Amino acid sequence: MTQKHPKKYKVVSLFSGCGGLDLGFIKSGFEVVWANDFFAEATQTYRANIGDHIIYGDITNIPSDDIPNDFDILLGGFPCQGFSIANSRRNMEDERNFLYKELLRVIKDKQPKFFVAENVKGLLSMSGGEIIKMIVKDFESLGYGVDYKVLKASNYGVPQHRERIIIIGNRLDIPNIFPAPTHGQTKTSKDKTNSKNDIFENSETLFTNLNDKLEPILELKPYRTVQEVIGDYQDIPTRDLPFEINNKTIHNHTARTNVADQFWGRKYKVSQEEICDYLKKWRTIVGTSTQKIDKIFGYKHTAGHWFRKDNKSGSIPNPSDWWRLKEILKFDNQYDAQVTQLVLKPISFEQSLRISNWYTPSDTITASGPEIHPNKQRRLSVRECAILQTFPDDFVFCGSLGNMYKQIGNAVPVLMAQKIAEVIKKQLDENNLD
Repeated sequence: MTQKHPKKYKVVSLFSGCGGLDLGFIKSGFEVVWANDFFAEATQTYRANIGDHIIYGDITNIPSDDIPNDFDILLGGFPCQGFSIANSRRNMEDERNFLYKELLRVIKDKQPKFFVAENVKGLLSMSGGEIIKMIVKDFESLGYGVDYKVLKASNYGVPQHRERIIIIGNRLDIPNIFPAPTHGQTKTSKDKTNSKNDIFENSETLFTNLNDKLEPILELKPYRTVQEVIGDYQDIPTRDLPFEINNKTIHNHTARTNVADQFWGRKYKVSQEEICDYLKKWRTIVGTSTQKIDKIFGYKHTAGHWFRKDNKSGSIPNPSDWWRLKEILKFDNQYDAQVTQLVLKPISFEQSLRISNWYTPSDTITASGPEIHPNKQRRLSVRECAILQTFPDDFVFCGSLGNMYKQIGNAVPVLMAQKIAEVIKKQLDENNLD
């Protein structure tokens, strides 16, 4: 007797970004047959890691006839900038707030069995809750049963306290079921039970709504912490190019060095022009090039700035780079103390003052700029942010540093997406829906 292969349900994805939501569904056995986004670098990243089925373009200009028929799930993390609580001017006059209507159009024209929409938690509070009611009503008008819930990523094994509203709808007259939390314990607890405060703060980790019946979660695993997942990266110098460590290729371990609150700054005043002249002299003595030095460090163009007197483009090496550069150029001790001795200094600029805590999940990784590393010497690197969003280590991001941060900050954590996909797949399988 020939064994019947499990059905591979098909997915179409709008506002796909670099593919966090899509990748979660792929890992759960779904096949994404068409995707779209209007962020060029994000589509490059998607194409390089997931597939050529992503189309770059404005969805409002793409007719439904250009989108495949006969798919099972429509995904749509519709743009959230206008809805975000970080946007103090949010209102329904922001045209980005109406892009969810493109989801409505595709649902109406293609009639998928399920849809999954994602947005920021702030959507719930807009206009006193009237906006979410309007959105749900619009989806229901198409004949879909609709439910929504705020999911906290850290409750599903993601090392990040990220909260997002997930809207699920189906036209099959079956319940919309959300994944049951798996994590919720803090590792600082003295016993295996949640503290009183944890219970109130994380009440959604104790129960899950299945067919309108509350069922207790008997045991929750500890939250995954920042140190647990990126602790090994703290002493690895950031660089632009991929590199090998312990037979493993590390991609995108590049980071912004501007920090806030307190940061490790130089103890002594340093003249950038003096340092650049000094380094240039020793480079000439040794007879090497900036290109060779960049290659040693794994940088693209950084070394060139160390030998440049122009204040707009020149720079001073950080302490770890200085000591390594000293090994290459064999220079004397004249500026060692000025360049390498650091003290904690307070500063008052930067919008974000957040510093990652080693012993908890991170705060939400944002699109505008990542948290400060616990060492206070730099921001979290692109790779570290990707790990906190549960992207695979071999997932490589394309574009400028700022655009890579933006792609990751806009993404749905892959692991949380996978948990959502697993529940929906189980429903489709159990209802024998071909």
